[in-house]
Amino acid sequence: MRNTVTLLCLSLLILSCSSKSTQTYPVGQVITPKGEMLFWLYEETPIHKESFIELANAHYWDSLTFNRVIKGFVIQGGCPDTPEGFGDSPYLLEPEFVDGIKHVYGAVGAGRDDNPEKLSAGCQIYIIHDKDGIERLDGNYTVFGQVFKGLDVLDAIATVKTDSTDTPFEDVNMEVNVIQMTAEELKENGYELELR
Repeated sequence: MRNTVTLLCLSLLILSCSSKSTQTYPVGQVITPKGEMLFWLYEETPIHKESFIELANAHYWDSLTFNRVIKGFVIQGGCPDTPEGFGDSPYLLEPEFVDGIKHVYGAVGAGRDDNPEKLSAGCQIYIIHDKDGIERLDGNYTVFGQVFKGLDVLDAIATVKTDSTDTPFEDVNMEVNVIQMTAEELKENGYELELR
């Protein structure tokens, strides 16, 4: 009887370890002419995370570009940023400001116009290029991800030649996907998962 219980406990332990090693996590992927960027999607911003996943899976961004590029500030793409706001955004999102999630280098956020509720445009994504971070954006724009692979790609895009409206002279197309990665794959690509 004791051997049976020991064997059962050992089997459950092996199954538990096996399921942890095969568990996958959604990761944002942006493929550009300059290379690939991978970014973690924060659990702490579930509205923006779910929206990003839905639009990426629908290939919403795949015909669009990084249409606003400012070295030392951000690269931004998605629906057009017009004087009237984001008229082509499929919807707006409630802000999700999280104290521990900041506008650091490589932070992925959701753009918006000057609406007083600080609602995000569902279609707008930007990535912070300032290596010191941009503290003044914290609490004003929602950060929902963090680039962990492809910061060199971010640098390459941020330094392309642009016109007076910060539009690149040559299109920087984006193909946006959500891929699944295990904790081991994340670690191999530079992201150390904090397992709770």
